[in-house]
Amino acid sequence: MKFICISLLFCLILPASLAQSPKPITPTATYRNPVIAGDFADPSVIRVGSTYYAVGTSSEWGPAYPIYTSTDLVNWSYVGPVFATLPEWTVGSYWAPELFHRNGIFYVYYTARRKSDKRSYIGVATTRDLRKGFTDHGLLLEWTSEAIDAFIIEDQGKLFMTWKAYGLDKGKAIELLGAELSSDGLKVTGKAFTLLTAERDNWEAGGAEGQALFKRGRYFYMTYSGNACCGANCNYQVGLARAEKLQGPWEKFAGNPVLVGDDTWKCPGHGTVVTTPDNRYFYLHHAYNGTDFTQTGRQGVLSELAWNDQTGWPVFRYGTTTPAQAESPAKTVQQIDRNVTVDFAKPATQVPWVWDASQPKPAYAVEAGALKLQNAVSQPAGSFLGLVLKKGTYSLSATVDAKADVLQSVSLYGDAQNALGLGVRQGTLEVWQVKDGVRQVLKSQPLPSAAGPVTLQLKSRFGRFYDFYWASEGRKPVLLTTSPVDGAFLPRWDRAPRVGLSVSGDQQGAGSFRSIDLRYE
Repeated sequence: MKFICISLLFCLILPASLAQSPKPITPTATYRNPVIAGDFADPSVIRVGSTYYAVGTSSEWGPAYPIYTSTDLVNWSYVGPVFATLPEWTVGSYWAPELFHRNGIFYVYYTARRKSDKRSYIGVATTRDLRKGFTDHGLLLEWTSEAIDAFIIEDQGKLFMTWKAYGLDKGKAIELLGAELSSDGLKVTGKAFTLLTAERDNWEAGGAEGQALFKRGRYFYMTYSGNACCGANCNYQVGLARAEKLQGPWEKFAGNPVLVGDDTWKCPGHGTVVTTPDNRYFYLHHAYNGTDFTQTGRQGVLSELAWNDQTGWPVFRYGTTTPAQAESPAKTVQQIDRNVTVDFAKPATQVPWVWDASQPKPAYAVEAGALKLQNAVSQPAGSFLGLVLKKGTYSLSATVDAKADVLQSVSLYGDAQNALGLGVRQGTLEVWQVKDGVRQVLKSQPLPSAAGPVTLQLKSRFGRFYDFYWASEGRKPVLLTTSPVDGAFLPRWDRAPRVGLSVSGDQQGAGSFRSIDLRYE
């Protein structure tokens, strides 16, 4: 190749630049949402040193308020619940727990329905070790008809709690309020003041809630959510506000809403902001997966905030919708392994079981190489132990010893009045459903008397359509249903079904499950 010199400088530089070999391009580590898969609404996240902790709503499921931990915001491991035993004053609606850490003590400020009047108020609990659970200090705030969504912030050495005043009292608007707490964080000592009032003629028509506050420079900033949070008709969105003083006046961002839903992640909202050690801002919040939607619930997703130095307002780095894929905060690779496989004859494995918190806790134990689950005779759906669904397309198998006195099943459970499953009792296989409290056998088939242990299997597509299979020992699974069973009736308004094991029937007795295998496609 020949070069024509236009100038001496150009001729000296060009050949040298062409001689340089290109620098290798280092791939950017990314993550895909969700970062905490499955029903994990209203997440609260904090960082203590280099470790992150997150806790979320459990709604009507026990144990209450699941806790996760991470060192990079994209790989999370389950720690355990806030409460293995439900607080004595509560009866349900275990919503919106908020983590806070100060002087070596972890606090959780949580919403629950009070047993005496079924109204939702705010309680508080503490621990020095998240893995050992929390000590409950009981009811902290009773406010008119209802108060939810606590958030804690420290300002000039003083603690303040903010919350949503539900506005259920006649003539009262939905408000975000605040008040000072005692120095130990266990009592409300100050007079309530208003932060924001929901506007009824704009995107906040369904009310303002899920507020999270943080300070940068001279401003306090707030993310908050509005419109309908939950269910198939949700339209949740996120807005911003700021103030120079915690007590206000608060200025709403003119460009609200700043985060909205799309076909990939629907109805985003209610989260908290955390900073990384290198001072990046991330919003851990919830959204519905566009494919599985309400069948897998509001999942934990991560969106990054960046700062517009000209306006002083933050913006979401990837636009106004939840990113499907984004740059990993700590440049680490996201590891995804959601399958659960347990052989109960092998050494004990920690299984993150959940159950219906509105019912007595199921009696179960691993004995003689099997999980023994006692029947709850009074309930048409029986006694249920479940797992949180991480994705809508999966298969669940369980091997059982058929018994004459109880029906042992693999099942989907929405609540005590709505469930679906495939069960076996001595001599019979049975596909059943409980819908609005009415039990119905969808299909039954005789079981050979010499079948031995039986493997029951359900296969799910998008968390809605179910096929049921069975197999005797050493045989391939055989399809029992001729067409998929529609489970669209299972999701409740604010939560997704769980999948797992159940024991039902008219007689006392216990099921005997040898193994369970949950696999996602």
